[in-house]
Amino acid sequence: MEFPVYLHLGSWRIHPHVLFESLAYFIGFRVYLWTRRPSGMSKLMSLQILAGIIAGAAIGAKLLFWLEDPAATWEQLSQFHLLWGGKTIVGGLLGGLIGVELTKRWVGWKHSTGDDFVYPLMIGLGLGRIGCFLTGLDDHTYGTPTTWITGVDFGDGILRHPTQLYEIFFLMILALLLIPLYRQSRGKIQHEGYVSGRMFQFFMAGYLLFRLVIEWIKPTLHPYFGLNNIQLACIAGLIYYAWLIGGRRRFGRSIPRSQIPS
Repeated sequence: MEFPVYLHLGSWRIHPHVLFESLAYFIGFRVYLWTRRPSGMSKLMSLQILAGIIAGAAIGAKLLFWLEDPAATWEQLSQFHLLWGGKTIVGGLLGGLIGVELTKRWVGWKHSTGDDFVYPLMIGLGLGRIGCFLTGLDDHTYGTPTTWITGVDFGDGILRHPTQLYEIFFLMILALLLIPLYRQSRGKIQHEGYVSGRMFQFFMAGYLLFRLVIEWIKPTLHPYFGLNNIQLACIAGLIYYAWLIGGRRRFGRSIPRSQIPS
């Protein structure tokens, strides 16, 4: 296989990253519209919350990427260079979470909205990672050299961990594990003891834990006491969700469900 793996549509020669990233946004959003539950939210409020998610995700993805190599980022900023390139999924997820929570407070919406995004997000992430894998070395999402049977030569004669495929496999397993929570959240009468937003919390905790581990086999800088920018963000997110999930179980009777974050 020769990387990048261009896809041909008639006379068009389409870059895999462009194609699959576009499909990730389009199909993920269509799945969200198809599977979301009626909420009683006005169209204006829905648009405001959606704008909050997009803005938060865009800012978070960019800010966390700038922390990957602080010295290089500072050098470019000190020379008044614009840092347009690069983004991170973890930064996008955490930034989107902050964006939606701030927007919900602003518009006065007190109910959880996270569960409806879980499967659309996983589908979008999986499609995006296909594009990352087919792009090869240019995408910089591959892993470190390996002698494992899973090793892939992305074109330079070195077998590397296909971390993009590992992530797709993990997302498939996580999707199966979350089916019971999905069924509970979708029941005509919500399952007794199920708290809205729980599925989103377990999705985020699971994904952040996976990224914390998988970053050890990625050839990125680890300038923060042996950790990289993604791992720092994952640890912060895991602490938050450990507190949130544990606090919900411990204090669930005293905290109204509508006041517990997604």
